[in-house]
Amino acid sequence: MAEDLELTILMPCLNEAETLATCVEKAQSFLKRSGIAGEVLISDNGSTDGSQAIAESLGARVVSADQRGYGAALGTGIAQARGRFVIMGDADDSYDFANLDAYMAQLRDGADLVMGNRFAGGIAPGAMPWHHRYIGNPVLSFLGRLFFRTPIRDFHCGLRGFSRDAISNLNLRTTGMEFASEMVVKATLSQLDVREVPTTLKPDGRSRRPHLRSFRDGWRHLRFLLLFSPRWLFLYPGVALLWIGLVVGAQLLRGPVVIGGVTFGVHTLLVAALCVIMGTQSIAFAIIGRRFASRYGFIPRSGVYDRLLEGLTLERLLLFAVLLMLGGMGAMGWGLWEWARRDFGPLTSSATLRMVILAMTALVTGFQLMMSAFMSSMINIPIYERRLADQPAPDDQFRRRSDRA
Repeated sequence: MAEDLELTILMPCLNEAETLATCVEKAQSFLKRSGIAGEVLISDNGSTDGSQAIAESLGARVVSADQRGYGAALGTGIAQARGRFVIMGDADDSYDFANLDAYMAQLRDGADLVMGNRFAGGIAPGAMPWHHRYIGNPVLSFLGRLFFRTPIRDFHCGLRGFSRDAISNLNLRTTGMEFASEMVVKATLSQLDVREVPTTLKPDGRSRRPHLRSFRDGWRHLRFLLLFSPRWLFLYPGVALLWIGLVVGAQLLRGPVVIGGVTFGVHTLLVAALCVIMGTQSIAFAIIGRRFASRYGFIPRSGVYDRLLEGLTLERLLLFAVLLMLGGMGAMGWGLWEWARRDFGPLTSSATLRMVILAMTALVTGFQLMMSAFMSSMINIPIYERRLADQPAPDDQFRRRSDRA
């Protein structure tokens, strides 16, 4: 019975006829040797080389993932898995499905997600391209640890085990190779019990090119990590730009500054003003992005962040934006008065130029802040969800509109 199974060994498959039989037989040998009640599940992603028939002939269960993509295939397989635990791995014979004891030990001990670490377990010669081994995987794994404070040191290991219910509750959405990063990130953000065990990697047994495309899929992983961390994508760069702009601008508003024989004047002040504008907009994007992501379930809610947003109400932000713009208009008025004093001729005074730069910075920043405040508040509008039974059927709505017409 489905409820009696402890383990599902899941393999996504797209034209793996060369190696699929070996992987299925190894997985079945592990189940037999360990005495675990389990199944081998193949999530087929549209194979045309007979992979489905090979799997079924060996006693594996095959389900069809209609949407193309590594993540889509795994998502379908996880949804169809009958085991309480799932161990997933590529069907290219690069991972040893006959030796999954370390994964099962951690899962039975209460771990929600058990990741393999190929760098700790051993990478056979020729098993991983050099740019993956020394650049791609280390850099992306480092960024994952930096952004999300996860203990995982090998973000992209394809052999991993997890509690089916715990991972299903994460509502994983991506359909491509970045599915591997999404699982680790969301598990960490949801404070699941995430662990790591050494695993080995050997050269795969396929004669064709792998489905993985280094630069395309590497960028998709990096893009995912950035989009799931508004702090590192928007907030920290924005704070840095704003701080630089304010500090430098405050010094240059009083006049030129000479450092080591180099004079910094109105041109540097203009650069500082741009830093203030870009920094403010970046911080606003961080607030909007974090509010959107937490509201719609992409990122778990944060008590600290929610309390901060409670203080940043629309009315308070609008008041601050209006004050900025009024200050900017006052400075602009002074500049116009100075221009009028010169019969609207050339403005050669650096003091006037500094005031105009200050005025434009305040006006633009205030306007940006006002628009961002409205956008953030739109995302936070409460949504009343009526029961389906309370809503008129689409045909009834159409008839009512037709009658009114």
